[in-house]
Amino acid sequence: MNTAELLVRCLENEGVEYIFGLPGEENMEVLKALSKSSIRFITTRHEQGAAFMADVYGRLTSKPGVCLSTLGPGATNLMTGVADADLDCAPLVAITGQVGTDRMHIESHQYLDLVALFEPITKWNAQIVRPSITPEIVRKAFKVSQSEKPGAVHIDLPENIAAMEVEGAPLCTTDTGKIYASYRSLGEAAVLVSKAKNPLILAGNGTIRSQASEVLTEFATRLNIPVVNTFMGKGVIPYTHPLALWTMGLQQRDFITCAFEETDLVIAIGYDLIEFSPKKWNFTGKVPIIHIGETPAEVDSSYVPTVEVVGDISDALIEILHRADRSGKPEPHAVHLRTSIRADYEQYARDEGFPVKPQKIVYDVRQVMGPDDIVICDVGAHKMWMARHYHCDRPNTCIISNGFAAMGIAIPGAIAAKLVYPNRKVIAVTGDGGFMMNMQELETAVRIGTPFVTLIFNDGGYGLIEWKQQVHYGESAFIQFGNPDFVKLADSMGLKGYRIESTIDLVPTLKEALEQSVPTIIDCPVDYRENLLFTRKSTDQSCAI
Repeated sequence: MNTAELLVRCLENEGVEYIFGLPGEENMEVLKALSKSSIRFITTRHEQGAAFMADVYGRLTSKPGVCLSTLGPGATNLMTGVADADLDCAPLVAITGQVGTDRMHIESHQYLDLVALFEPITKWNAQIVRPSITPEIVRKAFKVSQSEKPGAVHIDLPENIAAMEVEGAPLCTTDTGKIYASYRSLGEAAVLVSKAKNPLILAGNGTIRSQASEVLTEFATRLNIPVVNTFMGKGVIPYTHPLALWTMGLQQRDFITCAFEETDLVIAIGYDLIEFSPKKWNFTGKVPIIHIGETPAEVDSSYVPTVEVVGDISDALIEILHRADRSGKPEPHAVHLRTSIRADYEQYARDEGFPVKPQKIVYDVRQVMGPDDIVICDVGAHKMWMARHYHCDRPNTCIISNGFAAMGIAIPGAIAAKLVYPNRKVIAVTGDGGFMMNMQELETAVRIGTPFVTLIFNDGGYGLIEWKQQVHYGESAFIQFGNPDFVKLADSMGLKGYRIESTIDLVPTLKEALEQSVPTIIDCPVDYRENLLFTRKSTDQSCAI
């Protein structure tokens, strides 16, 4: 047995189902070992796509997604997806090939110090310098990747080490168990919750990672406290719940701004500062905060908790619920905002303007998707509308790249989602800019049999940057580009292509596309004049109820 074969045995021991990546000279020993393994290797068309697939696999399963590249440019191509996973707290293990240790001390073809390169975008990374340490490296990689806060790790394997003979076996996997909050912090939090006149729950992705959504919903319901979720906290409470105030995180003033202006206590549950800066919602820095999470609060001048409840989130919420008493308290002011929020959302239900308004596109997508179906949202102007208007019944049914906000995630992410949940409907929602960054992975989708819909918001430019330029300067520059005929492109790749010619065609086209046995592309012209209209409206937003 050589080191590469031992590495693969260790990956099997960790329960790895898929490895996403590209073959290369310096990872040939690993690929040979994988050819005899129960692990399925998914050959992608670009290493960035491979990393995004591993990223989304990690988000949906809570198990590290694994991606593989060769050295040099293969490894640097991985880095965007690896950084995305790390900043969005998705467990991921990246494995790179490397030159032999006998030529690292001299100028060598395609050699880069990958451990140094990956250091700032991973929780931990290491090079296998001796065959015998392989089981320890792999076990630590998976343990570190999955521990709260989850993130990316990196293993670098030199080609001469990979080929060396070795004796060894995988290490036993262990469950570290839960850590529970102190009685003192639970009691102090319960007192603040009981005294607050107008409390507000801010729910983040940590709640979903901790699988605490049902408990949070019960907590909010029984204590009658409204809930706002971050982009990455969608579905933490069903959007139809009367206490759900939907999503915060837009840069512009919105209905949610009013909720934070009126509150006298923010209960931040599973909230990571990277999801949306507290400076954007704790405007004076003086709002009392209860921090509830599995790790202590990050330091920020606008996020100084009065109480930190550090431990298992579900247990903490149950214990605070048992200790708190809000009987006789009036309905929180923020609950009344829900009427305005819902009315704003519903006004686009019958809009037939063409090109299609972004709010209408998102509304129609919601109508055709079931509560467990999944959308993967790319980055661009459409992301802002998806974040504001696409609401979820279940956690992890709307995946948004937010911490790193990397364009190009939607199509690779949809492939991963379809591998994890083959019986669910999956839509990759993207702009025409993001689509062209990783559209080559649609060939991967065809080849491995993962049918999903790619819905393109087509405006012929970088719409989000144009929006920002118009707000700041009143004009825009360098944001326009041309596009191929997306329907013909689909046909040339063995896909099914559609073009939306009328707004009323969108819903039936979505339904038809979702029934296809091959991946599909829907080219939908979008009216991004709504961007500046929303900015102007938000500037005049009043908190009068």
